Amino acid sequence: MNATNTTEYTLALGSQAKVASAQMARAQAATKNIALRALARLLRENTAALQVDNARDIERALANGLSAPMVDRLKLTPKVLETCAEGCEQLAAMADVIGEIIGMKQQPSGIRVGQMRVPIGVFGMIFESRPNVTIEAASLSIKSGNACILRGGSEAIESNKALAKLVQQALVEAGLPANAVQLVQTTDRDVVGQLIAMPQFVDVIIPRGGKGLIERITRDAKVPVIKHLDGNCHTYVDDPCDLAMAVKVADNAKTHKYSPCNATEGLLVARGIAHPFLVQMGAVFADKGVEMRCDAEAAAILRGDGLPDACIKDATEQDWYEEYLAPIVSIKVVDGVDAAIAHINQYGSHHTDAILTTNHVHAQKFLREVDSASVMVNTSTRFADGFEFGLGAEIGISTDKFHARGPVGIEGLTSLKYVVLGEGEVRG
Repeated sequence: MNATNTTEYTLALGSQAKVASAQMARAQAATKNIALRALARLLRENTAALQVDNARDIERALANGLSAPMVDRLKLTPKVLETCAEGCEQLAAMADVIGEIIGMKQQPSGIRVGQMRVPIGVFGMIFESRPNVTIEAASLSIKSGNACILRGGSEAIESNKALAKLVQQALVEAGLPANAVQLVQTTDRDVVGQLIAMPQFVDVIIPRGGKGLIERITRDAKVPVIKHLDGNCHTYVDDPCDLAMAVKVADNAKTHKYSPCNATEGLLVARGIAHPFLVQMGAVFADKGVEMRCDAEAAAILRGDGLPDACIKDATEQDWYEEYLAPIVSIKVVDGVDAAIAHINQYGSHHTDAILTTNHVHAQKFLREVDSASVMVNTSTRFADGFEFGLGAEIGISTDKFHARGPVGIEGLTSLKYVVLGEGEVRG
């Protein structure tokens, strides 16, 4: 596709999305819910066919030497598709926030002033690898009364096309415009440059992928961006804690799945609990083939317990910053909760961090002072997810502080406008 055709194509997508967004903004809640339930049904009915399209993407990715974590993110297993379908149904069951008026207050002049929740309008979503994002973005767009333009990675083009076709089928079935959800049908990268520079059509851009993609979008976009760059998440094991629970949760946070952005990459351990905890935790990690990159104190404890040398490496300063997305974890012994908070705020990515503790004061301090989008007590960082948070689905995780933070669900795709009700008042 040449530059002229790319521009014409992207402008057409934008124009169509703008028209569709006006129709979506006035759609009844029941109509949007019909589309969501239809999409859930279509996903289940087409599971086998979707896996055929997905297999073509996986075969091409393997032939191109894509890394194992990236190939893992590509997979549309029956379980992944069922989770997508359940997400659509969960969204359909949720109350519709569009049109909701909050904070209505009477003023001395007699007028009443409040805020109404309204759709953002049109959002552009640029993402890599995970084809299930097509469904998450589409379903949230439908529920929130927006229109969206989706541009998935070239590695998932067949899967994304098949999924987007089902989305448009569900929209039409419900009497909504098919163009409310449009997938960019070309892998030409020029389209991305065009899409992020169309403020006349696109109200916000949401990039979801590697650091390079997000840095490029943030640098070049001419419309607002909702983003996160890294998922360097931490689990801090406090003194005191429930040792058995701490081992179970830290294990899940790291090894449940290595590739997601909410997997724990850094393990911080209070000195008072370090020996008994690390002896147990080290055995679990060694058994699962997890490489432990340790500070001197943690390394001495683990090596002293007779673990294989191949599992234990000396950490460098860079390790504290790393998002591994692999069976590697950094481990550091710290003085206590204050030192853990300082480490997280210095080296973390402000995504998700957890404390495992039986001390209520420490837990509250951690919740208040850790500067992250999601902060947790006595549970796995793997729960930092729109579906698990009860949002139905998520468009991504935002580590920004404006306009949305954490998993971005329905409310993150809306805005508030002031509404004023009067009975003939004039300003004196």
